[in-house]
Amino acid sequence: MNVLFLGTGAGVPSKQRNVSSTALELLEERGTVWLFDCGEGTQHQILHTTLKPRKIEKIFITHMHGDHIFGLPGLLGSRSFQGGEDPLKIYGPKGIAQFVKAALSHSQTNLRYPIEVIEGEGGTVFEDGQFIVEAILLEHGLSSYGYRIIEKDKPGTLMADRLMAAGIKPGPAYQALKEGGTIKLEDGTLIRGADYLGAPKKGRVIAIAGDTRSCPQLTALAEDADVLIHEATFSGDDERLAYEYYHSTTIQAAELARENRVKQLILTHISARYQGEQVDMLLNEAQKVFPDTRLAEDLLRIEI
Repeated sequence: MNVLFLGTGAGVPSKQRNVSSTALELLEERGTVWLFDCGEGTQHQILHTTLKPRKIEKIFITHMHGDHIFGLPGLLGSRSFQGGEDPLKIYGPKGIAQFVKAALSHSQTNLRYPIEVIEGEGGTVFEDGQFIVEAILLEHGLSSYGYRIIEKDKPGTLMADRLMAAGIKPGPAYQALKEGGTIKLEDGTLIRGADYLGAPKKGRVIAIAGDTRSCPQLTALAEDADVLIHEATFSGDDERLAYEYYHSTTIQAAELARENRVKQLILTHISARYQGEQVDMLLNEAQKVFPDTRLAEDLLRIEI
């Protein structure tokens, strides 16, 4: 599982940073990629990576501001032109379905794959045997959601040495036991998989906050996350401006991480007002509060 930052800027693109888009690469887990936001130029950023648009299975939109959605129509069209045929689902706030429909209709873009647009108002927006994705309404002047991605716990390691000692040779029985099943030996003895499994492997949690000012709802988003990806549009000295513009400071993000037992904080959505040494200043002031902080850059890939 990797996080790939395709755009880490705020509001408008700059020479150093494109606007918002983050990819969660789940190639080992499910052979796919999930995209969180799709600002203008996202497909151009993808050209500088190994990411394949046809691998994108789901797109989660945090809110309807242009720097988070204007790249969506182009990406959808390119995915089709480049041979993408697998279904694609788009999740987001009210209005995203109309935006996608209008863009495709007025540009006469015909996709070779089916898409489904799911508008929600928070809560669990997706769940299968591997993952749960929860949307949490934050505070940004318009409906803006953070996404909490929860990997379900995995079964513990099968204790093959104990099975061998019990006279059970490797084969199909091992797979059944690993899945928690029960097998019957020739003498009628029942062997329960649960008795031969180690402790379950705890799943990972990734929290992605869209644009938001500091608010109580962030606690539910960030709690015990392995990685918290949080906007840092303003420095700690500009807390008043951050509040007025419905954004957050570096220090507010760091305090959130510290108070909620986050393992690693990654700051993104960096305003173009901060250049050169000022960018280092943003990181330093966050690290004083929460040492395990990184500042994202475009095309940075981090293994989780």
